[in-house]
Amino acid sequence: MASVTVTARPEAAAPPREDEPRWRLPGSRLGRLIVALNLLGLVILTIGALVQNELSQGLIRAEEESLATQGRGIAHVIEEAATFGDPAPGLDEQRARDTLQVLFIQGSQRARIYDNQGQLIADSYVLNDHIVQEPLPPIEKPGGFHFNWDFLKPKNQPAQAERAHADLAAEVGRALQGQTVHDMRTTEGGQRVVSVSIPIQRVQAVLGVLTLESGDVDQVVADQRRALIPFILIAVAVTLTSSFLLSRLIALPVLRLARAADRVTAQRARAISLPDIAERDDELGDLSRSLETMTQTLSERMDAIEGFAADVAHEIRNPLTSMRSAVETLDLVTDSGARDRLTGILKADVGRLDRLVTDISNASRLDAEMFREAPRPINFGELLRNLVDYYGQAANPGEPPVAYLPPESEAPVMVRVREGPLSQVFRNLIDNARSFTAVSARPNPSVRVTLRRVGRQAIATVEDDGPGLPPENLETVFDRFYTARPKGAAFGVHSGLGLSIARQIVEAHGGKIRAENRTDDTGAVLGARFIVTLADIGG
Repeated sequence: MASVTVTARPEAAAPPREDEPRWRLPGSRLGRLIVALNLLGLVILTIGALVQNELSQGLIRAEEESLATQGRGIAHVIEEAATFGDPAPGLDEQRARDTLQVLFIQGSQRARIYDNQGQLIADSYVLNDHIVQEPLPPIEKPGGFHFNWDFLKPKNQPAQAERAHADLAAEVGRALQGQTVHDMRTTEGGQRVVSVSIPIQRVQAVLGVLTLESGDVDQVVADQRRALIPFILIAVAVTLTSSFLLSRLIALPVLRLARAADRVTAQRARAISLPDIAERDDELGDLSRSLETMTQTLSERMDAIEGFAADVAHEIRNPLTSMRSAVETLDLVTDSGARDRLTGILKADVGRLDRLVTDISNASRLDAEMFREAPRPINFGELLRNLVDYYGQAANPGEPPVAYLPPESEAPVMVRVREGPLSQVFRNLIDNARSFTAVSARPNPSVRVTLRRVGRQAIATVEDDGPGLPPENLETVFDRFYTARPKGAAFGVHSGLGLSIARQIVEAHGGKIRAENRTDDTGAVLGARFIVTLADIGG
């Protein structure tokens, strides 16, 4: 309903605050928070993996250097003790085995000596009677359940052994060419080892190869995985913390807003009010403030509807009461003149009631008419000139003329409005001015419509030569059902909704409307003036 709608005015975009950063990630504030919290755990895991990978690579390189240093020492002793040069360079295999047995310290390492044909001539596992030990599986209880992890082990053991022998042979073959070879390979049992193969030389002749390998790689990897556990735990803690924060910052406030909306729906509350959420500087704060504004507007509209209904009932009751009294008296009156007067009262009340119903119906349809069309730029001067021309063509004899005074500047005055409702504003103002001017005792009374531009504002005025307005009612004339009939005006002609509708339409377009009296130099009232101010969007 026109007289009860509270229309939100368009607000200009707020300028950026000085303390806001000039550049920031795209998206909303909550969106950036969610992305940051989700990435934090991944970043921690990535950093931990990179650190541990670098650490393990450093340990493996250190192991290779240690094996190379130890191997060069053993190879040098074997070259001195187990090689000969007369008549041709050669390797004493027995002395080489004895030297290896004396020098090599048994541990997690394994040493082997190959001749210049790549044939194995010494193995520290054989020389020291090394026994490969593997833990036995736990004893199964009768009827108990035991999960078999054997599916994780390689199935093709012969093929794995063949690949291990081939990799070792290739490493020895490269070392027989006179270069020290560093490698990481897999043994027949599937264990990863760091291996170093050093050629055994007599002068320039390569007489054999010493191969040292360490089986600490799996232990290094296991240590690396254990070292990664703190990072995993931290990442899990960060994820749980971020989930908790997101729940507290998003899920719970949204749930509270939903419950508050349910209370409004169930009519236990007239508006949503959650100050702690509304104070937040994020999207949920914006949503809470918007919901508060919306429900407050709805509450105000409900109050206005109740007041409007009460006013309508009061205004309709007056002519109904008059009609009932006239009808009840009509049967008792025998004088024809008195009956004619009562019949005239009935006709006047019916006309008044018809006008009230018509104006109330027009006011009720104003909401739909206001939002049926979108605001668009129009030439304000042409709109006023066309209205005035219509009144000039439809004027009856004796009615005061309506004149239009255009702005002094030739540039068009452009405003962004809905043309239909704005035309209704000035029809109401002109009709009101003509009704008051028609009973004026001044010579040649008229109604004048003027338009001027002041800065970025378009100001239109409607002036009359009537008796003016009571000074105390310059604001209340815009209230619903306010009527101040001039002396001599017909009773029941005005419903008191025209100016109220005019104010609502103007304010819905972001403008202002006010009333004042026209006075001369002595302060005498010359008539009334209604001033409408709208934003000028022209050049």
